[in-house]
Amino acid sequence: MRGVVARWWSPAAYAASGRRAVRVSLVAATGFYVFRYGLDRPVAATYALFAAIALGGLSRIPGTGRQRAAMELRAVPLCWALVVIGTYLSVRTWSAAVGMLAVGFTLAFSGVGGPRWAGTAPGLQLLYILPSFPPYDPDSLGDRLIGTSTGVALLVAAEALLLTEPTPPPYEKRAAEAARTAAQCARRLATPPYALTEADRATAQQAGQALRPLHVPEAERPAGPGRRDRALAHTGLATRTLLSRLAGLGPDRGEADPAVTAVLRAVAELAGATAGCLRSGPSPVAPYEALVAARARLSAASAGPFGGGVPDLAPAVLRGHAAVLEVADAALAMGVAADLAVRGRHAEVPVPPGRFWYATMWAPLLWWHRLRGHVGRRSVFFQNAVRIALALTAARLVAGVDTLPHGFWAMLATLTLTRTTLDETWHTIRLALAGTLAGALVTAGTLTVAGTDTGFYAVLLPVWMLIAFAVGPVRGVGWAQGLFTVLVALVFAQLAPPTWHLAEVRVLDVLVGSAIGAVFGVLAWPRGAHDELRYAAAELLRRAAEIVVATSASAAQGTAAAPPWGAPPGHRSLHRSVILAESAYAQYQSEPQRFGGRARTVPPAVDWQATLMAGHHTLWGSQRLLEPPRAVLGPVAAEALAGVGERVAGRMLLVSAALDPGGDTPSAPVPSIDVTFAELAAEPPDAPRLYYAMVSWLESLATDLARISSGPGRAESG
Repeated sequence: MRGVVARWWSPAAYAASGRRAVRVSLVAATGFYVFRYGLDRPVAATYALFAAIALGGLSRIPGTGRQRAAMELRAVPLCWALVVIGTYLSVRTWSAAVGMLAVGFTLAFSGVGGPRWAGTAPGLQLLYILPSFPPYDPDSLGDRLIGTSTGVALLVAAEALLLTEPTPPPYEKRAAEAARTAAQCARRLATPPYALTEADRATAQQAGQALRPLHVPEAERPAGPGRRDRALAHTGLATRTLLSRLAGLGPDRGEADPAVTAVLRAVAELAGATAGCLRSGPSPVAPYEALVAARARLSAASAGPFGGGVPDLAPAVLRGHAAVLEVADAALAMGVAADLAVRGRHAEVPVPPGRFWYATMWAPLLWWHRLRGHVGRRSVFFQNAVRIALALTAARLVAGVDTLPHGFWAMLATLTLTRTTLDETWHTIRLALAGTLAGALVTAGTLTVAGTDTGFYAVLLPVWMLIAFAVGPVRGVGWAQGLFTVLVALVFAQLAPPTWHLAEVRVLDVLVGSAIGAVFGVLAWPRGAHDELRYAAAELLRRAAEIVVATSASAAQGTAAAPPWGAPPGHRSLHRSVILAESAYAQYQSEPQRFGGRARTVPPAVDWQATLMAGHHTLWGSQRLLEPPRAVLGPVAAEALAGVGERVAGRMLLVSAALDPGGDTPSAPVPSIDVTFAELAAEPPDAPRLYYAMVSWLESLATDLARISSGPGRAESG
């Protein structure tokens, strides 16, 4: 009973939807009544109302009212273009359908630009759908644009001024808090007793978890293709890595060594300065340069070729030096990325090549890189764009060929009911049809009783609109469709003499639109991101295994196999695999975890986040370890290093085979990975610092692999 009551009454959910309902209802009703009754311009009234409903009700733009208003304002020229294109292409069914194919794909694919573009796309689709239906009337284009502009302008003002919500902390603030936590940990490690307490480690883990996309409000996630978003995402990854490395520093790092403590103190200073930079403070140039110098001194103290190394340093000390140098590298990456995020092309911290390839690129080129990276059948953004574009095009053809009355309702049903998985689509359609039927019965009764009394409909419309936009989003798609069925009847009853057949037409249109959505749900990637996440993760680990082998062999042989920007062959392929896996993981989190009432056939206890971090750690580590100067390993160290690299790569391939949906045993459990290697425990007599840096990198990758099979319940802060 308590669960039923909770589903019916959720104050927080109703408060959020109620605020949006007040804004959308006020704007839509104002625009509609001013043009319909004040100026007697029914076309402008229709477009003013539907513009507000499209961007305020159908779109789901994340963020506060002011953030949504900014996005809606940016979309105004696009709204004009869509109305113009739809108006002129409606001359023929085939031209309107071709336009729908191009516009539908483009708008859906724009989701690669981040959550705000993805949330705006459905409303923009509606602004093309509405004018793309008969009558073909270019002479009314002026009224259409006036109505659209008025509706959007009123909505922007309402979003910015009415019932404003509290602004959540931006990602910069989260990253600054995490950087400050890293500074505190580094200071503790640089002073007696040179160790972190369990409370310190828990705080570091919590700070790292706060930067994971799952724990960041959608509007604040740095997911866009621009320089700022890329740099912020890079800052978060580097900060999480830094916290993980600091928490993992063992007692055998030579804590009393002045060179080690100097590096840790410099890390603390840079982390603190980075936190200040993220809060619009000065660039951390001086702390960055101080850490570069301290790192160089520690590296020189423990580096050297076989036969010319430093004999007074024990292997355990060299291993500790390598771990501290990894901490320094993560802190340096964090400082560069934070300065780029805050100051862009005017960043003062020196930007190393390779890892920060986007630092000097212009925004259109960065957009091109993002779009090109997702053009392919393995991208969930591409799949979703193809699915919705084909479904909308088919709906437009059916509506045009069969002269379906109010055919844009069928397209609206296709747009709103098509989901990324077949199971979710069927579930949504069943609820939507039940809700539409109930709404049609209410509509038929209302139209029969009220007849042609437009005054009755005019009074009822704003009240019903408020109820529909407040209750529908909370109660689900069935309620939303039922309430919206009555709402559109109240609108069109004021534009033309109504009959009860309007309810019948509404049911028919929703049935046609939902059937088309179901057909394309079957034909186009019916399992959504489920298989794509597994495929992308498997491909990521295959690419990572290739780089691990190449980097280990290059280090063991002392050859400079890397290109000038410091990455082994296959780096670009792995980078693209990471991007595809991240987008698939983001969609996977939003999808239901069942198919046809049965649980997904997914390998049990998979920590997908650890898979993504394994890709990032492979990229960063391989770049760092192949940078000059290159030390030469002795034969014993070289043989051990090459062997361990091959074994880590082999374990990556084992996990990849278990995840691959096209493998021999696609539902096999992920093998448990042992992170201990006998070779890593050995201390070769002919190993310079490079050997221990490689060992530290391979151990971190083995730990990532172990976390993949341990499941998401085991938190990972790196």
